[in-house]
Amino acid sequence: MSGVSRSMLSQIERGQTNPTFATLWNLTRALGVDLSELVHGQSAQQAAAIAVQPVHFTPEIRTEDGGCLLRILSPAANAGGFEWYELIIQPGASLVSEPHAAGAKEHLTVLEGGLDVQSADEVSSVPAGATARYPADVRHAIHNRGKAAARALLVVAI
Repeated sequence: MSGVSRSMLSQIERGQTNPTFATLWNLTRALGVDLSELVHGQSAQQAAAIAVQPVHFTPEIRTEDGGCLLRILSPAANAGGFEWYELIIQPGASLVSEPHAAGAKEHLTVLEGGLDVQSADEVSSVPAGATARYPADVRHAIHNRGKAAARALLVVAI
């Protein structure tokens, strides 16, 4: 049901390997268990009405060159549907993305600095305080052509 091979399950059970986040996610979905139960040791029913996630639990993704940082703000359950990120792009850096699923859109709100957004062959400048909405089911990119780091909120709706 999880799509995880029996040999991988056996290796995890024997402590011979550490599962990836994707493997844990697949296992918890198949078992009907919330991932937080594995991390915090309590069921969702016992959790407080307001869940505060410490900053060190917020996953981060960096581009290979280190020029872009994406902090994943959306819950893991939203993966592949409706995701939001804090995006920090250093001067001269770019976040280049291959097409997402058909009909996908991105919504980029620039909080500090300014960014250029490219969707297919169209390019627009987005100053601080403005929001760009654009197709993400084509090759697209976000560029920081400024002299200071830029910070934005990025929402991906698939």
